[in-house]
Amino acid sequence: MKTRVGLGSDIHKLEKGKSFSIGGIKIPHDKGAVGHSDADVLIHAICDALLGAANLRDIGFHFPDTSSELKNIDSKILLKKVAKLLKDKGYRIINIDSIINLQKPKISTYIPDMQKVLSLTMGIKENDISIKAKTSENLGFIGREEGVSAQAVALIASND
Repeated sequence: MKTRVGLGSDIHKLEKGKSFSIGGIKIPHDKGAVGHSDADVLIHAICDALLGAANLRDIGFHFPDTSSELKNIDSKILLKKVAKLLKDKGYRIINIDSIINLQKPKISTYIPDMQKVLSLTMGIKENDISIKAKTSENLGFIGREEGVSAQAVALIASND
């Protein structure tokens, strides 16, 4: 068995009146992330980590923000396609470790729901998905509630 690791990250601007999806679930807040898709930073970071681990470029290569077909798409659809692509290339996902950087709202109570949704989307166990929530202690664009970011590391394996 050969293992490979990948790193992913994403950042989105926050804007009043937008819907806010993180980890495949809607979170009530007066601001939401701005993007071509639903702007789910956690899923985008996970997609990049998985694609990077398999040396399959990045999310923008596979799902360009210039595509009208992808406008406002649910990011869970993108993650499901990435998971299938890896499976078709002979890889299996071992685990995901991730961090969401967000000043407000507090999201720690939503993490179990995110794990459940992501596990169903990728076809892995909930226990194989770690999600941590951090603030920036009121520093920078995250502290000023202007944006949200996420990072993810993925471990995958093949039979090579």
